[in-house]
Amino acid sequence: MRRLITRRTALLGAAALTTSACDSSRPRTGFLGSMERFNARVQSALFDAEQLAPELPPSENTPPGAFPRYFVSDFMPLAPAGWALQVGGLVQRPGVLSLDDLQRLPRTEYRIRHHCVEGWSAVASWHGVKLRDLAEHVGADPRAGFVEFRSFDSDYYSSWDRPSAFHPQTILAYGMNGQPLPPEHGAPLRLYAAVKLGYKMVKYLTQVSFLPEPTGGYWEDRGYEWYAGV
Repeated sequence: MRRLITRRTALLGAAALTTSACDSSRPRTGFLGSMERFNARVQSALFDAEQLAPELPPSENTPPGAFPRYFVSDFMPLAPAGWALQVGGLVQRPGVLSLDDLQRLPRTEYRIRHHCVEGWSAVASWHGVKLRDLAEHVGADPRAGFVEFRSFDSDYYSSWDRPSAFHPQTILAYGMNGQPLPPEHGAPLRLYAAVKLGYKMVKYLTQVSFLPEPTGGYWEDRGYEWYAGV
């Protein structure tokens, strides 16, 4: 899949250089926008909402310190005082949840392979609450076909299609490798999933919104693929 994404990105980049209708500063318009929407429809049609990524044994774990880290800001973000997760949009019970509130919801844990758009992969164990369980907890409206995730790290955000967000291996993770989530991997809470490339997995979450229309994303607004399925 990563090789296909690389080829597609190269083709779109070449087209952007040769097609006057393309504007890399506006990746959702013109030829690039048409190809993006076509690609999203194809990936969505191929997506199996219940197919699980294989869980791996502890022996597959990437060694401590070797799992790559990334930040959008120039410093390691730390949770603001009084951190809590705001949940809203098309929901019956909007509100603010503390980490303790989230930990009282059913816990899920798995060990799967992480895929980055740059070509590397790594393995860790993650634990947290399924996004679908949070959606049930707040009474998400069926008309909310998309979910937006926002961060306190330089306004980093991303929006997802509902089937991917509600996949059983899409979680809001508050732990990694049996320990509380460390700051370098998104503490106190991050999005993690088996079905998307790494740049879609927003760290340092502050807000989850269930919406009727897609928005964009920090990297998506800069020309990265919106759907970004694995």
